[in-house]
Amino acid sequence: MSKFKKKKGGDLPAISTASLPDIVFMLLFFFMVATVMRDSTLMVDNRLPAADQIHKLNKKDRVMYIYAGKPSNSYKSKYGTSARIQLNDKFATVNEVGAFILAERASKRQELQNVLTVALKVDGETNMGLISDIKQELRKVNALKINYTTRQGVFSQNLQ
Repeated sequence: MSKFKKKKGGDLPAISTASLPDIVFMLLFFFMVATVMRDSTLMVDNRLPAADQIHKLNKKDRVMYIYAGKPSNSYKSKYGTSARIQLNDKFATVNEVGAFILAERASKRQELQNVLTVALKVDGETNMGLISDIKQELRKVNALKINYTTRQGVFSQNLQ
């Protein structure tokens, strides 16, 4: 005769749902905190040139982005195929770059205004004339910290 006997009923106990709302709200708060909203929709083709010596920017809240390149396929019929400048979610001219930088500077906290960096995300096939025009406008508003955004790779990939 054995000491242990099997239960004959075999009914499973009911699952307690008392902590279910706590779990749901904990997941909701996690996703609200962890989700990053995209700043702007890319309206230009942006195949970045390759570079082998790159450094990552640590503090993204101190960066203002200027995109340049040919309009993407959905915008070619309206804006043509020549290289354009995109500031936030709209196309702009070179003359609007200075006002954009001043507005972005004013929207930042006072202690960040002097340490802001302008990141140029320029397509590899964009003419250097457009980039130099952008740089001239940045000089006029004293935005002298410029970062050229690239992708990791070998420089010879740019020649293809």
